[in-house]
Amino acid sequence: MSNQLPRVAISLLLVSGFLSGCASTSSDDGAQNQGIWPVCSLIGGLIGGGLGAIESSAWAAGGAATGAIVGGLICFAQDGDADGDGVFDRRDSCPDTPAGSPVDSRGCPVRTYPQAPAETPPAAEDEVIVLSDLGNVLFAFASAELTDAAKDQLASVANRLSGATLIGVKVIGHTDSVGSEQYNQGLSERRARSVADFLVSQGVPADKLTTEGMGERQPVADNATEAGRAQNRRVEIHVDR
Repeated sequence: MSNQLPRVAISLLLVSGFLSGCASTSSDDGAQNQGIWPVCSLIGGLIGGGLGAIESSAWAAGGAATGAIVGGLICFAQDGDADGDGVFDRRDSCPDTPAGSPVDSRGCPVRTYPQAPAETPPAAEDEVIVLSDLGNVLFAFASAELTDAAKDQLASVANRLSGATLIGVKVIGHTDSVGSEQYNQGLSERRARSVADFLVSQGVPADKLTTEGMGERQPVADNATEAGRAQNRRVEIHVDR
């Protein structure tokens, strides 16, 4: 009997080692695997019974029972996932992770950071260049002919109307309220075209230019004074980039 006990103990150790190795290498994808404990019990029972039969038929029965119990317990314990994070308990370094928390391969919470709100780009605004008679007279009296002072100003402006970012340039002519509304409308249109023609002569692409006449409809100052009328006699250059 004294020789049999060590042999049975060795048999149980072999069963434990074999099943522990199986559990340690199975289901590496991290899915909970406690459900295989009946299979482990069966394997343990077969191994335990076979090893016990080396001694006698009586030891075979006892070895099978013991192997089945040990095998089931080993698989159940080693393949458990008590906190439900998808990492087996045997590999879970953080066993009490709250349910639903993202974890790394060790079962520990993954540090997360709040996402920065998307920045809304500011709405593009047209650049508006205003030339008026208040500074230098732009046109000869009752005419669409540009004065020399106006040409100098427009030449400087044309240097800024270039580059691949230029989308379009709109020239808008305005007048004061002297004269009929119909006359002023036509005069504002002619003056806008005159400015556009000069800008083209300075290298601004013609296909980027449009013109419009507003007549006397959009005053920016009081037409009852000469200074006010001079401000209203103006050309606005709207630059879209």
